[in-house]
Amino acid sequence: MKKIVKRLKEKPILPPDLAASKSVFFRKPGNESVVGSGTYGKVFKGLNVYTKKLVALKKIRMEGERDGFPVTAVREIKLLRSLGHKNIVQLQEVMVEANDCFMVFEYLSHDLTGLLNHPTYTLEPGHRKHLAQQLFEGLDYLHTRGVLHRDIKAANILVSNEGVLKLADFGLARFYAKHHQLDYTNRVITIWYRSPELLLGETQYGPAVDIWSAACVLVEIFTKRAIFPGDGSEINQLEKIHAVLGTPNAKDWPNLVEMPWFALLRPTYRKPNVFEDKYKDQLTTAAFDLLASMFRYDPATRPTASEVLNHPYFTTEEPAPRQAIELKDIGGEWHELESKALRREKEKKEKEREKERTRAAQQQSGSKVEGQDTNSARERERKRPNEGGDKQREAKRPHI
Repeated sequence: MKKIVKRLKEKPILPPDLAASKSVFFRKPGNESVVGSGTYGKVFKGLNVYTKKLVALKKIRMEGERDGFPVTAVREIKLLRSLGHKNIVQLQEVMVEANDCFMVFEYLSHDLTGLLNHPTYTLEPGHRKHLAQQLFEGLDYLHTRGVLHRDIKAANILVSNEGVLKLADFGLARFYAKHHQLDYTNRVITIWYRSPELLLGETQYGPAVDIWSAACVLVEIFTKRAIFPGDGSEINQLEKIHAVLGTPNAKDWPNLVEMPWFALLRPTYRKPNVFEDKYKDQLTTAAFDLLASMFRYDPATRPTASEVLNHPYFTTEEPAPRQAIELKDIGGEWHELESKALRREKEKKEKEREKERTRAAQQQSGSKVEGQDTNSARERERKRPNEGGDKQREAKRPHI
């Protein structure tokens, strides 16, 4: 009978910086490792000191929680553990460390916002089509599983160095009832990407709200600009939508007047639909037709994610979708955080240039005014009568 002897594996020898790490996931000090931040907290880039694999650590905010662990985080963890798809970000584990709780995700080098704002790299038409295709494949999987993402936007779409797209940030996601209507909160989705029915107070909705958000992202992929950039209020956001798609009527949207906030947010005057005038020349024929169908006011008439994938834009129109494997050569990592910093730097330089122009204009106008004042003074001095001259001459006369 053989006796099996178990031997412990030798601990790997680590570099000094990794050996000094108090966590199994090494992070640079301060904000050097922060790759994202928002209302949920911060996301850190971490390195597993033993496997040398990169991870994204999403810190769960615990401040102000009366019930201990946040319910939204519990829902997000439960939902992510039930999902498994190539276009959905993978939750690896949940870690508690020094009274902080982290969700550990696979790490992807870019997000769509950072990639679209890259100063030198531009996506080719085939690359754009492949990214859009992956976006709707991920959405189709979610909706088939009965999940609404409810926060589709460019910053929540991650892209790897090999051009693989993955949907992330499921903090607002939830399961929905497919066969009967239930009420859900309408305070979801970043407002630039929020559909008209949600802006008008609808609480009984389905996958169509994600389709509208995805259409907004698709416009950004094509044009690098947001289609409805509002000021953060529902009224202004509806005005931005009406300014492009026109003011809806009963023909466009039969249930329009039944929306809870319609009377409160009723448009004051009608605007024409200028979507074709603005975007027909920037898009291919099939891409324009696809976007027009997704931007329908009536959510019941918008296509499903499955129908979008079967649209001629993806199936027949050239060029065919092509994976952006060239991303591994662009250098650096591009997330919304970097693009915001780049935008702030550009705005700062523009303000400095504006100040210089204003200062130069002021100096030039000041010198002109000073010259005019000098000339005016000389003219006044020349024209001034010689007061007291006769008296001086009379004083010099000899007195007889």
